[in-house]
Amino acid sequence: MKIHVLFLALILLGSCVPQKEFEKIRQQKQTCLEKQDSLEHANRKLKVANKELSSKNEVLRDKNERLMRDSLSRAKRLISYQQKNERLQDKYESLKATQEKLLKGTTQETKKLLREIQNSQEKLQAKEDRLQVLEENLNQEREQLKKLRRQLENKKQRLVKLEKILHQKDSLVDRLKQKVSDALYGFRNEGLDVKTKNGKVYVSMEEKLLFPSGSTVIDQRGKQAIKELAGVLEGNQDINIMVEGHTDTVPVISSKAIKDNWDLSVKRATAVIRILMKHSSIKGERIIAAGRSKYLPVATNNTKAGRRKNRRTEIILTPKFGELLDILNMQ
Repeated sequence: MKIHVLFLALILLGSCVPQKEFEKIRQQKQTCLEKQDSLEHANRKLKVANKELSSKNEVLRDKNERLMRDSLSRAKRLISYQQKNERLQDKYESLKATQEKLLKGTTQETKKLLREIQNSQEKLQAKEDRLQVLEENLNQEREQLKKLRRQLENKKQRLVKLEKILHQKDSLVDRLKQKVSDALYGFRNEGLDVKTKNGKVYVSMEEKLLFPSGSTVIDQRGKQAIKELAGVLEGNQDINIMVEGHTDTVPVISSKAIKDNWDLSVKRATAVIRILMKHSSIKGERIIAAGRSKYLPVATNNTKAGRRKNRRTEIILTPKFGELLDILNMQ
């Protein structure tokens, strides 16, 4: 009878420490679950934020999604560790029950069981250490996600600003076209055309409005059209001007003044520029002279009408948008 009482006292004394250890593990488990909920909530908010981004951030969104998938993977690993922890706890309870049985047997069997319990406790501690490392990694992932959200917000602000500037650019181009069209209204049936393309205004003048055939000397009607255009451009300082000369494929008769179609197209462009600058205060740094010879036709050169359209001078007006370029060049 005394022996049984002694064994019972030993059992009660032995079970006290594991119960505290169990409570500690249970609290750590609850903490992990709360951190998991917090991580899942952060991931849901990130998904909502990602949907608001435009297609220009596709690469960045892909990176964000990879980070989110990695975070979810780590969360799953955390759950897996927690499940393993629960299984170890079950095994511990089983071992404790076995201990109670073996305490009734030999001292050698009792010592063996205690060693197994100690090994189990060491394994549990190792698991806890690994969970701690995983938690630190998850905190690092959260910081990376916060940084990514800030980057995405900056991208969004740049896109909004870019869209605003592009809208202003389109409006400016439309207004410029209207001003030019109004100024040159009297020449609309004389081979003159005004249109917009790729954010620029093109003023195209056929040869018959400006030059006699094969000549680089502008006639009076052509000079009048250029003077009217100069008045519009003089009041718009934020417009760059390119004058392009074009010819058809028919070779010019080579002379001392004109060597070939290249020479003719360039000299016609510079002749137009001289009239522009003579009758306005347009600064030379705003103007570019270019000759395209026969290499940029707008119609077939197999017909007389097509060749007439190709023998033209184009004045290309481009608004200055340095702010737009600054945004595009931002890192």
